[in-house]
Amino acid sequence: MKAVILAGGFGSRISEETTIKPKPLVEIGEKPIIWHIMKTYAHHGINEFIVCAGYKGYMLKEYFANLFVHHNDITIDLKTGRIEHHHADEVDWKVTVVDTGRDTMTGGRLRRVARYLDPDEPFCLTYGDGLGDIDLTAEIAFHHAHGLDATMCAVVPPGRFGVANIEGGRVTAFVEKPAVSNQRINGGFFVLNPSVLGLIDGDATVWEGKPLQHLCQTGQLAAYEHDGFWQPMDTLREKMQFEDLWNSGRAPWKVWT
Repeated sequence: MKAVILAGGFGSRISEETTIKPKPLVEIGEKPIIWHIMKTYAHHGINEFIVCAGYKGYMLKEYFANLFVHHNDITIDLKTGRIEHHHADEVDWKVTVVDTGRDTMTGGRLRRVARYLDPDEPFCLTYGDGLGDIDLTAEIAFHHAHGLDATMCAVVPPGRFGVANIEGGRVTAFVEKPAVSNQRINGGFFVLNPSVLGLIDGDATVWEGKPLQHLCQTGQLAAYEHDGFWQPMDTLREKMQFEDLWNSGRAPWKVWT
């Protein structure tokens, strides 16, 4: 199974960092947040990734092309050009970085990478700026068991998001700025059948708009409810919260060893 990561937005609410780099490369503990996301997926056996790049996408290509250089000690033989990596972590990832356009919306980005997906196999989808201790293995098994077109990880909101109404294990509607606080929101970790790509009209399509609403209305969006840790990185304050958790050794999303 492949995981698609939406990594092309501007990240304007954390412009202190994103004026010089794409948001997925903002670092937590000297590693970009996209690395933390991919480590989570790899822990659950998903090692093939499709990164939907846009804003400053060339930096994502350079990061993955030089990942071992960034993360390890190296010796460079300047005569031969040979580079030796010392104490390198074993990373068996296959990463495809796709330029999906600077101004393309989330649905459009997904549509642009369709050619890299298996038309007969479900795939994962997430954003390049959120972390959680979600049991992705269980979510994938849940997706295979219910037989619907899409599964959305429904998480407990930090308190500032619209929520998803869930009835009988299916998402039935989205409510913006609800009056009640005991509902759930889109946590951004999806498992999808390739058929959902047909719901995306073009570059201007927002995944969270027409496609998700259609899946709700047709009863094809299942909710995998997660009660553990989940947090997006929308602001510098949230970035610093991630840093504090990581540096203290208490990062709940660090499910790998």
